[in-house]
This record gives sequence, C-alpha cells and structure tokens, in this order.
Amino acid sequence: MDVAPVFNPATGKTIVQVPLSNASYVDDAVAAAKKAQKEWALVPAPQRAEVLYRVGYLLKERKERLAQLLTQENGKVIEEARGEVQEGIDMAFYMAGEGRRLFGQTTPAELKDKFAMSQRAPVGVVGIITPWNFPIAIATWKSFPAIVAGNAVVWKPATETPIMAYELAKIFEAAGLPKGVVNVVFGSGRTVGNAMVQHPDIRVISFTGSNDVGRNIAAECGRQLKKVSLEMGGKNAVIVMDDADLDLAVEGILWSAFGTSGQRCTACSRVIVHETVKGALEERLRSAMEKLTIGDGLDESIKVGPIINQSGLDKIKNYIEIGKNEGANLLEGGYELTGGQHGKGYYFAPTLFTDVRAEMRIAQEEIFGPVVSLIPVKSFEEAIEVNNSVEYGLSSSIYTNDINRVFKAQRDLDTGIVYVNAGTTGAEIHLPFGGTKGTGNGHRDSGIQALDVFTEWKAVYVDYSGKLQRAQIDVE
Repeated sequence: MDVAPVFNPATGKTIVQVPLSNASYVDDAVAAAKKAQKEWALVPAPQRAEVLYRVGYLLKERKERLAQLLTQENGKVIEEARGEVQEGIDMAFYMAGEGRRLFGQTTPAELKDKFAMSQRAPVGVVGIITPWNFPIAIATWKSFPAIVAGNAVVWKPATETPIMAYELAKIFEAAGLPKGVVNVVFGSGRTVGNAMVQHPDIRVISFTGSNDVGRNIAAECGRQLKKVSLEMGGKNAVIVMDDADLDLAVEGILWSAFGTSGQRCTACSRVIVHETVKGALEERLRSAMEKLTIGDGLDESIKVGPIINQSGLDKIKNYIEIGKNEGANLLEGGYELTGGQHGKGYYFAPTLFTDVRAEMRIAQEEIFGPVVSLIPVKSFEEAIEVNNSVEYGLSSSIYTNDINRVFKAQRDLDTGIVYVNAGTTGAEIHLPFGGTKGTGNGHRDSGIQALDVFTEWKAVYVDYSGKLQRAQIDVE
C-alpha cells in the first residue's frame, strides 16, 4: 500500500504516514458496513444512543490530548483545537438525546377504525467525506446522527488530518460500537472518494469541501438517485453600520477573519462598512491586526496559526496579486512570513484590503486564508445588496444598534446563518448548519435537521375495521 507524509504545518516536519487505499478497500468497507447495519438497525434507538453517550465521555476524558494532536496536524491554535473537540463532545450528547426521540407523527385517519402515522427509517450505508479544517467537529456532525438513526458509515477523512480520524475510530471502538458500523478508509478523493460515490450500496453521500468537487458528486449521485448532502464554500460578510459599536465590531472581525487563519467556510472575508465610519474602522482594525501573534499554535500566546500547506499558501499569494491588479488598496499584510520561527512552516500575514468594489474577484471568490476586503457602502439597503451579491450563502453578520435594521437584516440577508452584533463564526450544534445558493444543496449538518439526511420517511396505515376501506373513496 502506498503512503503519503502528513506534515505539521507549523514546522514542516513529518508527523505520520497516511496509507493511500485503493477502490478495493472501499468495497471491503462497504461490505462490512452493509453486514453490520442490518443488526445495528435492530438495536433499539435508546441503546444506540448509549454508545454515543460513552463516545461523548471518552472525548471529554481525552480532550486535551486530542486538542494537542489536532493542532499538530491541522495547525489551528490550541484554544481553537480545544473548542473543536468540545464541539464533538456537545454533538455526542445532543445526538444521543435523539435516540429517545427520532420523532415521527401520528395523524387522524380519514376513515373509521384506521390508524395513521409516519416514522423515520435508516437509509442503510452512508458515506461521509470530511475536510481537514475541522477534522473532529465535521466528522461528528455527520457520523453521530447517521449512527443514532441506525445506519452504518464509511468515512473518508482528509489525507491532511488522518490522526483525528484514527483517534475517533478508536473512541468508537472503546465505546462499544459494534464492528463494521463505522469504517474509516484513508486515501485521496480521486481514488477513495470517487469509489464511494460510485458504489451502489452507499445510498447517501454527505460531503464538506470545495464547490467543484461538490458539484461533481451531486451530478453522479443524481444519476444514481442517491441522496446527497453538500456543505461547500462561503464568502461571508460582516456589515458595520454607522451606529455600530466599532470596538466590538473589530473584535468580531478579527476572530471571524483570522481564526483558523481564515481557513474555514464561515470565515469573514468581506467587511461591508458604512462610508461614514470607514476611516475609523480601518484605523482600529490596523491597530488590532498589528498586535496579532503568529506562529505555532501549541504556544498558548499565539493567536494565528499556519496555513495548512504550500498549495494553500500559493493560492493566497495569487489572490493578493489579483487584488492589487484589480485596484484594491492593500493596507496591511499581503506577504508570506519566512525566517525565524516561521522559517519551516507555512505562514501568511493577516491581510487587509480596502476600497474594494463588490464585483472584484477578491470580493467574490473564496480565498480560504487570512485576507479581508473592506467594501464601503452608502446605506443599509446597499449593504444588504452587496452582501447578497456573491454566489455563496453560508453566513452573514451585522453590527448595528437599530432594532429595525436588525429585523430587516435577518429577513433580507440570504444566508443560512445570520449573526447580530457578533462575527460570522460560532455556530452551535443544536441549530442547523448550512447555507443557500452555491454553499450547498439545501441539507443541513447539526441540529435535528441533520437526521433528515440519514433517514427516510415511512408512512404506516393500520386498518382495524375488518373490511376493505378505500382512501378518498369510502369517506362518505
């Protein structure tokens, strides 16, 4: 079996070798999942939930160790890594609670001596494909609802972050999840991912990643009549109105734009600012950005970690040149950090463009790095229009003290998530996560809505009249 090195993006050092499986491993994993799922579906849902409770306690017990490993293979700063593991803990306990719900409906029947109800049924074998930027959180968003609903899982994690997948698989095993209910297959998207999408016994694909890959997955799943859940890109904006608390807005922008080094789908990459406060906001942002510490995320004093790899770094550098050529004004950053503590890793200075026009590429396309574009507007109405002018629709934010603007914004912003007087990040697991337009295809991760991806609705009618009763005909 071929292997590929996994690098610590902060130091450039190889920390593990990840096996690169081929399509035959996918066949083996699907066969194991298909066999296990039949028995797992017969286990009462509250008992399936008990496994998730144990998973939650094990995640809690191992939180610090997992966070340390996560930072080493992913690069995000340690406080963010702890928060991500906590998200997995929260998701375990939340979805375990659904084991005593999984609600259907009972309804009146239109005929005498007849009972009518609906119930959720598992779909069977599901495939989940997860990215490197949230290797614990997103994996739990997808696997936990699938498991509690009675499915078996074949999981392809990102090749950049195999340690988290291995650790979570071991936790499933320690929690008593039956063999074959979760199967991890390491390998590339081109080989393993394609084999999963093509496999006839995988009936659902849940994918988080790039738009190009997501569109290809959707097309193939459509041909096979598979269910598919897509969570893809974002070009999220923070709107700062003329009555906003600017200091609070700066805090929210910094956290949203430079947390995870801007490498998250909810990152703030646009700031839509009312022209009357543009200068004051720029001054505050520049001052705050100059104080950001950049380096190895294992250092508790560091606020911005590395970029995941050289490819990610090259993409960011390319967009800096695009922004300059488009005529945007580069206020801060815009360069790779090299030498000293940054010499062996992949680091990029937090970057601020201003005087950006809404139609510029840097204001339309996902950069996936610590780059923010300030777009001045003249009014609230223009701010909403600019926010909605991109192909994505994941998250948006508005800073204002005008309650009328707040309610208009939450109505008119065309994103799946809206924040008021907070940044564009910080989703909680008991609400649905996902977006509109080019961000996805309408399904949601987390919240009870996640169960819709991994279940089918079954309508059940019980006629205890002892005679033939024809719906819509024998009603009189």
